[in-house]
Amino acid sequence: MIAVDRTEPSPLHQQIYDGYRAAVLRGELHPGDRIPSSRDLARDLSVSRFPVLNAYAQLLAEGYVETRDGSGTFVSRSLPEQQMSVAQAAGDATQTISGARPVARRNSLYPAFCFPPMLRGWSSFGVHQPAMDQFPFPLWSSLVSRYSQNPQASAIHHIDPLGSERFRETIRDYLRTSRGVRCEADQVMIVSGSQQALDITVRVLLDPGNSVWVEEPGSYLQRTVLAAAGCRLVPVPVNEEGLIVSSGLQRSRKARAAFVTPSHQYPLGSTMSASRRIQLLNWAQESGAWIIENDCDSEYRYESQPIASMHGLDVNSRVIYIGTFSKVLFPSLRVGYVVIPRDLVGMFVAVRHAMDISPPYLYQEVLAEFINAGHFARHLRKMRQIYSQRRAALIENLSDAFPVAWGLEIHGADAGMHLSVTLPKGLRDTEISAKAARERLWLRPLSTSYMGDAQQGFVLGFGSTLLDQMPRAVRQMKSVLTSS
Repeated sequence: MIAVDRTEPSPLHQQIYDGYRAAVLRGELHPGDRIPSSRDLARDLSVSRFPVLNAYAQLLAEGYVETRDGSGTFVSRSLPEQQMSVAQAAGDATQTISGARPVARRNSLYPAFCFPPMLRGWSSFGVHQPAMDQFPFPLWSSLVSRYSQNPQASAIHHIDPLGSERFRETIRDYLRTSRGVRCEADQVMIVSGSQQALDITVRVLLDPGNSVWVEEPGSYLQRTVLAAAGCRLVPVPVNEEGLIVSSGLQRSRKARAAFVTPSHQYPLGSTMSASRRIQLLNWAQESGAWIIENDCDSEYRYESQPIASMHGLDVNSRVIYIGTFSKVLFPSLRVGYVVIPRDLVGMFVAVRHAMDISPPYLYQEVLAEFINAGHFARHLRKMRQIYSQRRAALIENLSDAFPVAWGLEIHGADAGMHLSVTLPKGLRDTEISAKAARERLWLRPLSTSYMGDAQQGFVLGFGSTLLDQMPRAVRQMKSVLTSS
């Protein structure tokens, strides 16, 4: 069933992983089926055990297989027996929008904006704050200077709502190799970060009164966009396997869309299992709904290889995929992208052109060069190691400062640039956060990510905190907590 080809550019572990995943999705392997031991498969394929072990580790991390002590490795029993429309022929993939109505007029549902303390400056535990001390600014400045001084006339005068074709081709190639996203350059739209991607998507797909699933807890900014569009938000709880699809079906089976962060859930950090991904894609295909996949911090994983996107499983054009460079490079860059099903491209272009005509040219050219020359990949490798060290230091210091009896629990530490901690009963995170801000310590309240009954806690970024600063920052946090 599994074969490898040494002449292929794809590494052996990727070929083994792809082979098993495809066999599971096609129904050739069923839940509960046993797969060979790593030693046996390595012998059968005439390869070392290392690529087999790496492939098995990735399959385990994504929920396609499970291990049983003393028994071996098996296809996960939590996977649905019928592998849905994931295995449908690609010829049936293209779906059209029936009865699409013009985008509704916006109203005054936006809440008043109050600049929170954790956005007013640089501090320990700032969420989405990267390690700017490690960014290659001299290289970046030279690229910016080059493209500023010698711009191409065609790039200056040609306005395309989708963005620079060269940059879109670069993103297409990057997504194919790193995230398993299947798309062409004419399906990629360059946007001003993931927030604009959400806004355009909502304007195209949703009408006032539409029910939409949102993760509970989830992104406050995302909820703001949806509420302003007049949508009815249906909070769907998440756990260690991501969005609980069965709960969404019970609450609103006929919802128009689901907004998810499957590779790294914000703010709790869980990864959506293969079973949940297939259930969600099944629901979208059967009900004609849309899935908006916001790929948050997917480049940084510390216990396994990066998790493949949900978009890569979708053969029915039900997934809109959103990504950004603002978190992995620097926040003010404000460059992101959205991958659009082919039959929706025209509608996205119409909304984008009405909104701001087209994205700015300069940073697109700079980023295309930065990626194509290999600088981006080198930067990610370097930062993955640095963030892994800072993450480990934060966990170690939290564990030392808050023993088990204290009641503080750590969540979502396997990936990304932040983790979450939940507090024992009796503590109010918003009050503590306000007190900490007066001491220039940014503790983002976890409770603000909930629509209903909220868990008290904090979202702690570790990207911008140096290793030698981590003990002091945790001590300062404990001091604020114990005096509250």
